[in-house]
Amino acid sequence: MISKHLRACALALLWLFPAFAGAEEPITRPNIDHAAGARSVTLHGQTFVDQGLVGASRLPADTVDFLGDTLGSFSSLQIAPGSWKRVGDHYEGVLWTLPDRGRNDPGAKLFFDYAARLERFRVSFAPSDGRFTLVPDGGLKLRDFRGRPFTGADPGAGTLTERGILLPAPDQGLGSGKVSLDAESRQFKRDGSFYVGDEYAANVYYFDPHGRLKGVIRPPEAIAPRRGGHPAFGSLQPPESGRRNNQGVEGMSLSPDGRTLFVALQSALVQDTATGNAAGRTDIRVLAYDVSSVPTPAQPTAHYVMQLPAYNDKGDGGAPNRTAAQSEIRALDGHRFLMLSRDGAGVGAADKAPVVYKSILLVDVAGATNLARSEYETGTASVLQDPAGTALRPGIVPAEWTELVNMLNPVQLARFGLTIEALSEKWEALDLVPVLEPDHPADYFLLVGNDNDFIARHCRMSGQTCDPDFDNDNRILVYRLSLPTSLK
Repeated sequence: MISKHLRACALALLWLFPAFAGAEEPITRPNIDHAAGARSVTLHGQTFVDQGLVGASRLPADTVDFLGDTLGSFSSLQIAPGSWKRVGDHYEGVLWTLPDRGRNDPGAKLFFDYAARLERFRVSFAPSDGRFTLVPDGGLKLRDFRGRPFTGADPGAGTLTERGILLPAPDQGLGSGKVSLDAESRQFKRDGSFYVGDEYAANVYYFDPHGRLKGVIRPPEAIAPRRGGHPAFGSLQPPESGRRNNQGVEGMSLSPDGRTLFVALQSALVQDTATGNAAGRTDIRVLAYDVSSVPTPAQPTAHYVMQLPAYNDKGDGGAPNRTAAQSEIRALDGHRFLMLSRDGAGVGAADKAPVVYKSILLVDVAGATNLARSEYETGTASVLQDPAGTALRPGIVPAEWTELVNMLNPVQLARFGLTIEALSEKWEALDLVPVLEPDHPADYFLLVGNDNDFIARHCRMSGQTCDPDFDNDNRILVYRLSLPTSLK
């Protein structure tokens, strides 16, 4: 057994050097990395290399999209399949991005009848100077089974039924009669059809290449939000079980072979939340669906638990009081994926708390316990051993992870005129594209995008003014990674 003295020394070292903390150690001080060059990590005997920040992009906060609304930045992004190519000394492609439900303030019950959409950009990346250029190039409006647009308005207790599926929908007022969608994640299939993950119902919606709804993957009983035994799709009153308010299908990705769709919740389900402060939301659920033959399967083939980092929001060495919620995933193969885990600080945050943690994690579910068809999926049993703590029940092994990319690197950010303090609060989008160099077949560019919550001094939404008093620009950071060749 480790002595109390040795454990105290180890914790002190972690506070001084948080970048080297183990996957299960809390973050008590800002997790800042000063490495100027590459850093590598090893998981299960394979080495993954972060070669550092190699590019950056900025679009002004007041950029207007193809429907005349202020651009809502990137809750998800993906280079269109087949569009990425190398042209001389630079790269070109088509980038599709996903905004969420429009400008909103749930505390003030402020919403807009914002139509769900995808935004399209022509992109160019020049590694020589790191310029990643975004040019707005139209978009795609999403429509339900009936051909009607979705709404970002909170559904409250309202619902409607389409093709036998109960869906969230305001029954009066703003957005009445439309399906409510708070889009947070998106994934293309090879044929151009795509999935969109939702916060309200924790559904995964399946669309054809033209944006028309074709099917729905409904969440298991454990994840579906319920109150008093009934669906509770709204975001203004918390459910008694299932996804937390505004903590739905935040991460989603297809494995490269197109067979497995991974779906990750943003933080712990209500029944998996430890009592106390927000550090008790670390135990999230990750589902895996086989979509190789049926695009909207009724049940997941696998169901895992992953334990997110906990951190202290003051960064002063105190006990953890927050969870670094996940905001997107990007699959590497059938059991490993990258995950964006972050704090709630930065430009756009309601308070001035210091930026403490924003990282890309390397996650492996191969050794995790599969909870599919168990009481943890078919019912609302908690995975926690004790409601007061975050320890899992005996027999439940969580996914393994390690930090791969630390975004809080002032040395690398400075190369592109950025500082840690200038980073947005919400980084929510990931994609990987090949470097396309014969000598480096396993090198990729990792695109990381922010969600600016439509915050712009000159904001327009549904024909109305929605101006806050500052700008939160749309940004993409580009990292270069070297992955094991066995992933190809």
